[in-house]
Amino acid sequence: MGSYKHIEERFSRYIIGNYVSATEIGVGRNFTVAEAFAAAGVTVKTTDVFVQQPPGGIPFFRDDVCAPDLACYRGTALIYAVRPGIEMVPCIIALARSVNADCIIYHLGNEIYERGGRIIDCGVVLHQYHTRI
Repeated sequence: MGSYKHIEERFSRYIIGNYVSATEIGVGRNFTVAEAFAAAGVTVKTTDVFVQQPPGGIPFFRDDVCAPDLACYRGTALIYAVRPGIEMVPCIIALARSVNADCIIYHLGNEIYERGGRIIDCGVVLHQYHTRI
């Protein structure tokens, strides 16, 4: 399996096994991971700078991760992103720190930010840039 859906399946399995709540940053039109979380009972929210039309049952709010409304993210255990633009990564990490959530990113290709954080190999390589206290 070399498709993007394979990546999202592996990412989803890891998160479902380790978190009860999560918020996806920069969801775009791809709600595959969020749908898997919701189906498994993980409380999930999605966000993007552009208005998106999520499938039924997936909460969405419009927000800019680089100027976030922190109230929208408080209480989530995980802030995550799947293939975000590298310019978004520092903002995603700062947001996770601000609301005391773990931060896990699946990068596009071989991108990493700074030293790459803690590597999680769950069949695909995830980067954990912040761990909640």
